[in-house]
Amino acid sequence: MTTEAKPSSESMFDLMRTVVKRVPRGRVTTYGDVARAAGFPTCSRQAAWCLKKFDPGLPWHRVIGKGGKVLLRGDGGVEQVQRLEAEGVVVMGTRVDLKRFGYAVQLGRGR
Repeated sequence: MTTEAKPSSESMFDLMRTVVKRVPRGRVTTYGDVARAAGFPTCSRQAAWCLKKFDPGLPWHRVIGKGGKVLLRGDGGVEQVQRLEAEGVVVMGTRVDLKRFGYAVQLGRGR
């Protein structure tokens, strides 16, 4: 019996950040979709957590909650909505139409 080593949380976060970097301008994806595309389908909370590390090249604002909801509160949420709208994404209150602006990210790995 062989035991496959589990990836470290750092490598999981690196994979999730790679997924986020592939979301094109003017499109959004969800935390759950980021986790699934990275190969960790039950780790949407970790997908949110990985975005907390400051990375100037990471389009964090393109990741939203299930159902198209902007989950950040306060200044972070305001900034996220402003960034999305600047890219042409229509935000109605705190919601984005995933059918219109959603993007299914593919990591392109054989996981």
